[in-house]
Amino acid sequence: MTSAVSPAVLPQIESALASAVRRGLASHPRRLPPWLFYDDLGSQLFDQITELPEYYLTRTERAILAARAPAIVALAAAGARLHIAELGAGSAAKTCLLLAAAAARQPSPIPALVSAAVPTVVYEPIDVSASALDQAARRIQRELAGIHVSPRVLDYTNGLVFATPRPGERRLVLYIGSSIGNFEPSEALSLLRRVRARLAPGDAFLLGVDLVKPESTLLAAYNDAAGVTAAFNRNLLVRLNRELAADFDPHAFAHRALWNPAHSRIEMHLESRRAQRVHLRALDLAIDFAPAETIHTENSYKFTPGQPQQLLTEAGFTPAATWTDPQNWFAVSLAHAK
Repeated sequence: MTSAVSPAVLPQIESALASAVRRGLASHPRRLPPWLFYDDLGSQLFDQITELPEYYLTRTERAILAARAPAIVALAAAGARLHIAELGAGSAAKTCLLLAAAAARQPSPIPALVSAAVPTVVYEPIDVSASALDQAARRIQRELAGIHVSPRVLDYTNGLVFATPRPGERRLVLYIGSSIGNFEPSEALSLLRRVRARLAPGDAFLLGVDLVKPESTLLAAYNDAAGVTAAFNRNLLVRLNRELAADFDPHAFAHRALWNPAHSRIEMHLESRRAQRVHLRALDLAIDFAPAETIHTENSYKFTPGQPQQLLTEAGFTPAATWTDPQNWFAVSLAHAK
């Protein structure tokens, strides 16, 4: 029987939102951090995006994990039992492939822990969205047996803490979905170093990254014909209206996605369709937007072969293996903490 416990919502997320919005909208050019996308509706919209024909990322990474999950788990475990944590877990749709492989290969529980109440695998998903974590726990309960889900509502970029593994366990931390691409290169390295500082030597880290490919393919993935990504982008303004008593008109901002070859990244923006003033009453703040002025809402960096391994090495890991799809569109790299 799969088990789950209710996550404890951390109050720092609320204060972090106000601080991030005040700082970002006062900057020039204006920007907002991408973690603000993931309220309940934003998480639902992102799940819809992952199923769109243009959005190759999720299905490509899923295919790699479907083919390589047993090898990934075996290499991560090196004969030990695994405690699996995941940063930015979302609804954990792809993660079930790794959890199933882990449950299938876990050695028998150590004698001191033999009990019907002891799960085969402990899974610790970490995300800012409580609704996404609840969906993940329900999915795992429905699809897998022997997994104990211990979700944590937490902004992992601001104070990362992992639960303590049980005796005889080795930790495997997942950071898949190319979420690392949302960070500036220096920020990405800093984040991975903070993760490494929380791990013991020999613990494993699995990183999924999107690779550079034709510009037309990249742009289509972030500007789908059905307009789901546009709705996802604008929903950030809906969230600010609700949580900060703002009066954004979401349809007064156009969704823009562009490829920046100099920085090897897709950029998402919200572009003001006209001159307008927006009030954020909870912050006692008024912002004037000029026509065509933008709010930069997301970067998605794309990597070249070899870059993921170099990043992991600089962060204090020893790369062990990398798997890609036949087109070399996506890469999944496993490394061990030094």
